[in-house]
Amino acid sequence: MKKIAIFGSTGSIGTSTLNVVRENPLLFDVVTLVAGKNIDKLIEQIEEFRPNNVYIIDEENAKVLKERFPNINVYCSFDGMEEISNLTDFDISVSALVGIAGLKPTYNMIKNGKTVALANKEVLVTGGKLIMQTAKESGTKLLTVDSEHSAIMQCLNGEEENKINKILLTASGGPFFDKDITDDITVADALNHPTWNMGKKVTIDSSTMMNKGFEVIEAKWLFDVEPSQIEVVVHRKSLVHSMVQYNDGTIMANIGPKSMQIPIAYALNYPKRLSNNIEKLDLFDVKDLVFEKPDLSKFKCLDLAYKAIKRGHSSQVVLNAADEVLVEAFINEEIKYTQIPLGIEKMINSFEDRKLNSVDEILAFDREVKEKTREMIEKDFK
Repeated sequence: MKKIAIFGSTGSIGTSTLNVVRENPLLFDVVTLVAGKNIDKLIEQIEEFRPNNVYIIDEENAKVLKERFPNINVYCSFDGMEEISNLTDFDISVSALVGIAGLKPTYNMIKNGKTVALANKEVLVTGGKLIMQTAKESGTKLLTVDSEHSAIMQCLNGEEENKINKILLTASGGPFFDKDITDDITVADALNHPTWNMGKKVTIDSSTMMNKGFEVIEAKWLFDVEPSQIEVVVHRKSLVHSMVQYNDGTIMANIGPKSMQIPIAYALNYPKRLSNNIEKLDLFDVKDLVFEKPDLSKFKCLDLAYKAIKRGHSSQVVLNAADEVLVEAFINEEIKYTQIPLGIEKMINSFEDRKLNSVDEILAFDREVKEKTREMIEKDFK
């Protein structure tokens, strides 16, 4: 039985992971659950899966958990996250914490040689070189549960001796692909994703195509390719999860149902696939597969991601930090939707490229960028 740690257990990826565990009780044992603030959902998960270790941010909530579950190790705050991410009593962890908060815990697990199934894009966006280098040094197997990158990984299996021409990274296009992007777009409009049910932050990022920009950076590191070899292709049916074109012109595609449980299960049981109760795809119902080019002048966030790669590592940290602050400000109705890419571009242009050689340096720079982004919002966007 494989022991699993889930970092971000109460989010969409975490709950989907637990669905996989629930369907395969003889294969997986949940030993660690890490949540943010959702104590009610965490309590439900503890009662069902009975882990050895749990984490929640707030100390008061941690006291509640300790009283209710005296036989479980309860961790909280920054020090608690450092401790729980350095535990080694599991076989594989799912790294699904939102934002740069996932960087240090993921780094710790990789440094300790533990297999990581990565759902947090920001880990590689902000720390790609360091993470991949550490994984190589520790012999860690770095897998991915992102549907697109899982698809690419599967298309690459058994093709080690063949040269990649390019990766075709599919995108749903979000809610605004065939609509005008205007100042009066509301939070509800941006959260109305046509395909996937995700958390607020990633859904907004999907609408601006920043999410796809992050995935371009992630693919660069995971598959050791140049940005020029990664082409974003809009496929609104979201049935083709991504493709790889080889040097002879052959394109290998991963096609399947729209469910995050499939790539999660593949990562947890890698390299063997697991049966599931998800309705199988009937190609006769599909009829056609349409692919379109994204308009980079319209979806400026995707264009900014490519530009950040060219500028260097620290610009990718700026890209992520500014996006976190601006998306939160939009969700709180403090800025307009159109000000998200404007603010990101302004922040990227306001910082010179600098060397960031450790997780602590990356996190310090992230805090600096976020502070300046908040100052910019107060000064220029209100």
